[in-house]
Amino acid sequence: MEGCDCCQNRTKKRSEEEYKSLINRLSRIEGQIRGIRGMVEKDAYCIDILTQASAAAAALNAFSRELLSAHIRTCVAQDIRAGKDETIDELVSILQKMMK
Repeated sequence: MEGCDCCQNRTKKRSEEEYKSLINRLSRIEGQIRGIRGMVEKDAYCIDILTQASAAAAALNAFSRELLSAHIRTCVAQDIRAGKDETIDELVSILQKMMK
């Protein structure tokens, strides 16, 4: 698949705002994961660890939703306007993977 101009060669140049938002989310998630590891290392109560793991999973889902939304608004929309309907198949495929 050739991809849109914004996604040539399977890369994408993001706006400074989008980049900062995604990196900030990932940094928070990374901190949550380190915190969970620390809880395991300190023999924290299972329910407390599970609560934090659930929060980290929700944060990762929020990251994925933000990235997916940006992808649809840019690459997918541009490809559809250009008549590249194979992008729809790619989008359906990733949505199926995300909903497992």
